[in-house]
Amino acid sequence: MEPRRPVGRYPRGMTEAAGGGVVGRTGRVSGSIGPGLVGEVLVPVRGGSEAFLAYAAVAGERFGPGALVTVVEYMPPRTVYVAAAYGV
Repeated sequence: MEPRRPVGRYPRGMTEAAGGGVVGRTGRVSGSIGPGLVGEVLVPVRGGSEAFLAYAAVAGERFGPGALVTVVEYMPPRTVYVAAAYGV
C-alpha cells in the first residue's frame, strides 16, 4: 500500500505562519504596481522564481517593471504586498 500524501491548503514546507517562504524576500517587478493596479512580482522561491500578484504595501506607491521590491506580506495562494527594496 502506498503512503498517503498529506492533504492541506499549502504545499509541503509552505505554511501561512511562515508567509509561504516569500516574506522578506527581494523580487523584481514584472508588471506595474500602483494605485488601482494589480501588478506582478517574480520572487525567488524553492530553487526557482515564481510570479505573484502584487499590491503596494504603502498606499500611493508606484513601481515600474524592473524595480526591486521586498515582500512584506503574503496572502495565500498567490498574492503579496510589497515595499521598495533598500529604501529606494
